[in-house]
Amino acid sequence: MVARKSVLRAPADFGLAVQQARMAHGLSQSSLAEELGISQSAVSEIETGKSTLYLRRLLELARATGIHFSATWEEEVAPQR
Repeated sequence: MVARKSVLRAPADFGLAVQQARMAHGLSQSSLAEELGISQSAVSEIETGKSTLYLRRLLELARATGIHFSATWEEEVAPQR
């Protein structure tokens, strides 16, 4: 399987990444929903960016679809004198 990288700036960006990962793992919305204990319509809402997720559900979803998260940020660098 090829690793993919996405920049997530909006819920719809995350939803698209979930959809692509789900499909890459050969999962239907229904089978993913069953694995997570949620409805198929809830998976659809996640994939379209219409759903707000709690961190716990986000991590469960990531495990089920093979998504790995990382955090990046910019630090203020004090000017050198």
